[in-house]
Amino acid sequence: MVARRYAWRMSFARRSGPQPLRMSTLFVRTLREDPADAEVASHRLLVRAGYIRRAAPGIYSWLPLGLRVLAKVEAVVREEMVAAGAQEVHFPALLPREPYEATGRWTEYGPNLFRLQDRKEGDYLLAPTHEEMFTLLVKDLYSSYKDLPVTLFQVQTKYRDEARPRAGLIRGREFVMKDAYSFDVDDAGLEASYQAQRAAYQRIFDRLGLEYVIVAATSGAMGGSRSEEFLSPTAIGEDTFVRSPGGYAANVEAVVTPVPDALPFDDAPAAHVEDTPDTPTIASLVEVANAQHPRPDRAWTAADTLKNVVLALTHPDGTREVVVVGVPGDREVDLKRVAAAFEPADVEAAGDADFARHPELVKGYIGPRALGPNARGEGVEPGADGDTAVRYLLDPRVVAGTRWITGADAPGRHVFDLVAGRDFAADGTVEAAEVRAGDPAPDGSGPLELARGIEIGHIFALGTKYAEALGLSVLDVNGKATTVTMGSYGIGVTRALAALAEANHDDAGLAWPAHVAPAHVHLVATGKDAEVFEAAARIADELAEQGVEVLYDDRPKVSPGVKFKDAELLGVPLVVVVGRGLADGVVEVRPRVGGESEQVPVADVVGHVVERVSTSLEQLG
Repeated sequence: MVARRYAWRMSFARRSGPQPLRMSTLFVRTLREDPADAEVASHRLLVRAGYIRRAAPGIYSWLPLGLRVLAKVEAVVREEMVAAGAQEVHFPALLPREPYEATGRWTEYGPNLFRLQDRKEGDYLLAPTHEEMFTLLVKDLYSSYKDLPVTLFQVQTKYRDEARPRAGLIRGREFVMKDAYSFDVDDAGLEASYQAQRAAYQRIFDRLGLEYVIVAATSGAMGGSRSEEFLSPTAIGEDTFVRSPGGYAANVEAVVTPVPDALPFDDAPAAHVEDTPDTPTIASLVEVANAQHPRPDRAWTAADTLKNVVLALTHPDGTREVVVVGVPGDREVDLKRVAAAFEPADVEAAGDADFARHPELVKGYIGPRALGPNARGEGVEPGADGDTAVRYLLDPRVVAGTRWITGADAPGRHVFDLVAGRDFAADGTVEAAEVRAGDPAPDGSGPLELARGIEIGHIFALGTKYAEALGLSVLDVNGKATTVTMGSYGIGVTRALAALAEANHDDAGLAWPAHVAPAHVHLVATGKDAEVFEAAARIADELAEQGVEVLYDDRPKVSPGVKFKDAELLGVPLVVVVGRGLADGVVEVRPRVGGESEQVPVADVVGHVVERVSTSLEQLG
């Protein structure tokens, strides 16, 4: 470690850096007020500090300081991709329709896809991701198992027509992503490539100084047999994930409910319908049940009720399907889990028009009798969409032998002691109910705790989905054609930058780690004396000669208070102040956050700063 540190410092000292950035000429304007549309700290501070500017909802222009940070994040990503054996390519963002038609994603992406036509009315899209293009490139150039394995990557702008862009760079309509794809001849090769990329991601986020959690995830529209997300934990994150004391971790959409054992029901009482007037909600039903139909052993609770939630699915081809999901009444339906379960269909609560097409669904009193296999063949009139019965899916906890209070398909009436497996069945199960803190982990590793995070990376074992759709095969060792198996590996580069800003700020402004900051040192000249500015300029030049990146506030008519506020807002990790102390032969050196301010002799300040910068840079490698 000592040898490595010495070598690193010597190479750092030998570098000749660029000329200092001067605030007097730098293209930047800091703001004292938060932008009106800013919801989170990263959005607020990146705009106020002059790193980005809003061009349209979910679309941002990058200013010089922002581009410097972005370039450093990209550099770490590129270095680790190359170290993991990947080779960089670059595809256009404007792509033809045909490859996406072949894989079905021209339709499956639905309204999230930016579609356009050229002057000849040919269909194109702005790429949200590039699986098809990578696959076709390898198909075009490689034909033998001897050519594989190969992993290709790019750092490129992507486009998704988000319905509700929010939180600045965290969910935008235009963003920078690193996407990589591995190509192997068999599943063993895919597993090796997957693990290599997984390890590279860990190195990337370690070097960036981002805290992360690796969680099991759903594959969604990407497809494949396995996927994992890298989440940066933060209270403002859009993704909810769970973890257990024993090490289980998963995105909430991927949590699998432990299925209870079936219960005997030979001695269960017969189902019976009771009057339950004015009970359209679970709370009102439980109150009436206990008041008018008490059970002998204990009070009824919401967990004894079966809530049947009506949803409308809009499939990629535009068709609309009504489905009913049955969940225990003490649980809410989690729309994110529902959306993952029914992807690529869009999911929403059923509306009046949906109920009108299905008069057998009595709002507030829906029961299993008119649903799924319970209704088919029993003379239920088809709805206007032609279905013989609405599809019915149950929460995995609703196992054979469980007894329920649920709707009797008539206003003001519920059926009691309805036994699953005896009195009703379903078309299948669905993970739709909310996951709660304290629920058991699927692997038995203890109770779950819930947290939130920003998705900064996602890796997929795609398998052969895209290779089969686009005809990517190679000749194996026996001369037989075999379909190539693929992996996909994405990092949200601009989102990772936003996650860094979320994790590194205080009330005064940003506080970047040294290796992603727009400069290593923010040098501030205060006062009006020419000697101060001459000394500061000399220090700035000498630091630059030593490879230190300097942001020099040389504005002659700006007050020290404004300069110090800007230094706090911009977030450069080390601040050097040349001011009144110069008369005593000292310069102030202080970290942006934490640590103590030091008075350093002018003659020693360059060496002192070089030492501090090199130490801070090497801490994360």
